[in-house]
Amino acid sequence: MKVILQADVKGTGKKGQVFEVADGYARNFLFPKKLAIEATNGNIQDITHKKALEDRRKEKEKETAIELAGKLNALQIDVKTKTGEGGRLFGSVTSKEIVDALKKQHGVEVDKRKLELKEPIKALGNYEVHVKIYPDVVAKLQVQVVAL
Repeated sequence: MKVILQADVKGTGKKGQVFEVADGYARNFLFPKKLAIEATNGNIQDITHKKALEDRRKEKEKETAIELAGKLNALQIDVKTKTGEGGRLFGSVTSKEIVDALKKQHGVEVDKRKLELKEPIKALGNYEVHVKIYPDVVAKLQVQVVAL
């Protein structure tokens, strides 16, 4: 019997795939647990339509991410912090502080978990912070740490 998986099934396949499975496996396990539906022409057309809509949505998200990356690449933000002797900071500049400064200075909101700091920022100066906006879209944000 041909079925279309509605969810990932360990040992069988991933959501949206069409498989030939035993009749008993489909009737006694997949159908009652709503893990699959029968692969009729109407159901296959419905799945292909949903997949096309999902692809368009992902493409639109990627375009938006590329646009945001271009905007972030052109920005430089200033993070003001307390310093001690020799330009050393009290503590370090966190990703939350960078995101807050970005929102305050340029009105751009980014999730703090998207920032990739190679090492903690513990001194005054200019730094390049990578912002992973989308799986394959990374922006480089210029951060200048200055004394308060």
